[in-house]
Amino acid sequence: MSKNNTVFVGENKSFWDRNRRSGGYLLKRRSAQIAISIIRALLLFGLCFMIIQPLLTRFSTSIMEERDLYDSSIILLPRHVTLDNYRIVAELTDFPTSMLNTLWTSLLVSVCQIISCTLVAYGFARYEFPLKKFWFACVVLLIVIPPQTIQTALYMNFANFDIFGIIEALTGKAINLRSSVIPYVVMSLTCMGLKNGLYIYMMRQYFKGIPTSLEEAAYVDGCGTMHTFVRIMLPDALPTIASCFLFSFVWQWTDLFYSRNFLSSFSIYSIQLSSIVSRMSRYFSNNSGQPIVVPSGRQQQLISIGVLICSLPLVILYCFTQRTFVESLAMTGSKE
Repeated sequence: MSKNNTVFVGENKSFWDRNRRSGGYLLKRRSAQIAISIIRALLLFGLCFMIIQPLLTRFSTSIMEERDLYDSSIILLPRHVTLDNYRIVAELTDFPTSMLNTLWTSLLVSVCQIISCTLVAYGFARYEFPLKKFWFACVVLLIVIPPQTIQTALYMNFANFDIFGIIEALTGKAINLRSSVIPYVVMSLTCMGLKNGLYIYMMRQYFKGIPTSLEEAAYVDGCGTMHTFVRIMLPDALPTIASCFLFSFVWQWTDLFYSRNFLSSFSIYSIQLSSIVSRMSRYFSNNSGQPIVVPSGRQQQLISIGVLICSLPLVILYCFTQRTFVESLAMTGSKE
């Protein structure tokens, strides 16, 4: 028999014939694989539905006219479609200005946090210094303790800001730094900003997983400490740094605690959205200028539109950075 006409044993056997020869094992294995695939598909569908369904509901509500909100026969698809609700929400939230202010503030704070947290995390991972475990315990406390517990201290510190009494000695009084971006930048650069403890912990764990032989080889070649950090360590840590930047940007984008404390003079979207209900009565007031009571259904509709507008930039950002984020998680898991 020629080579091309060679028939391997069992190649042309039917599934049921092979299952009979295996004593039913093949059917059991195939049934188990199919059952696992079906269960996995149902779980993924359920999880996706839990995430997407609220967005679809909010979008459907956002394009309804007010009379459709109180029509019990309408469940998801509106009978009267309108886009005027988006214009109303844009006017209530000062949309162009508030969104631009939120964008540049989030970028500034995120960059400052990543710069400071990366340096601190590398120091915790590679160097020994007095009370190292104590200071790292303080980093963990930044993750555990909510920032609301130090709200009064933050207010007093930045409302009467002074450095060892020098400013008061020169000018006669302390400086009020509230209602400015300076407290945000100072706290971010000193690793006391929003979720900074988490970023330090993530990057410290990554740097600890990198072999020290890479740095030793760089030292042998004549590289200094900072040069080794910038040229050797940072390029490998870019996925983790990108993930921390995304976390920082998203949390800063929706932050309300620090924004109210320090950025009250700025038009920030999260602040505008949190107080949108109080402006509705004046916005929908009659010609006499008297505020009116806005129905709760109408309030929830406009709030839903505001939430959609706030979430849309984050969804777009995730679509472009999904690969980097997943790669960071995979690399962190492999290092551990």
